[in-house]
Amino acid sequence: MIRFVFAILFFALPATAQDVVAGLSQKRVAITASFDGSEILIFGAVKREAPIDDDQVEVIITVAGPSEPVTVRRKSRRLGIWINTSAVEVDAAPSFYSIATTGPLNEILTHTSDFRHKISIPSAIRSVGAPQSISDASRFTDALIRIRKANSLYQLNESTVEIADQTLFQTNIALPANLVEGSYETRIFLTRNGKVISTYTTAIDVQKVGLERWIYNLAHERPLIYGFLSLFIAISAGWLASAAFRAFRG
Repeated sequence: MIRFVFAILFFALPATAQDVVAGLSQKRVAITASFDGSEILIFGAVKREAPIDDDQVEVIITVAGPSEPVTVRRKSRRLGIWINTSAVEVDAAPSFYSIATTGPLNEILTHTSDFRHKISIPSAIRSVGAPQSISDASRFTDALIRIRKANSLYQLNESTVEIADQTLFQTNIALPANLVEGSYETRIFLTRNGKVISTYTTAIDVQKVGLERWIYNLAHERPLIYGFLSLFIAISAGWLASAAFRAFRG
């Protein structure tokens, strides 16, 4: 079935010298109260006007969540306790970022192409400057990447894109449960000898639905009502627990 879809994609659009056509198993992810993550199948085909040459084509796929500023703080021990001693404001960092490739990233992508297209995880994070008192600002960015990797928010999955006959490719991208709502830009790059020769861009829409959406809207649009409702639920839960305990003892 997948190969049949590839064939349709392959002949669907006018070709350039070498181009990429791709699709997603789903373009919308619904976050509900029971949402525990999702998996997106990304597939596509390399289109050519000429026969396959000796230089191998590689595929890089990135999925990026909405970018947001992040303050990264460093703790130091002072008088026996840990306190915040310095901080760096990262101008924009993707809330989620996943890379899947057909091979080791540093072998199929040059530094120049990475700098131009912002493909690797460090390149996708924009940190313009830091206070002059901080000489090791790059360590704050490294710490942010390390923390988000531990939470599965930043992923580097090398050699996970399957490519058949230098034409058809596919991979699965795992989306964790702790996603931020918004548009997730999906980019596909074809590279040869480390240089990007073609790109394709689409998007995955991630939205809260149902009870999760209602609670989110209430908290942001009617914070006073949300506060009273939370207080009422807490009091009710305490009273019910107390009543159940008294009934159990009686």
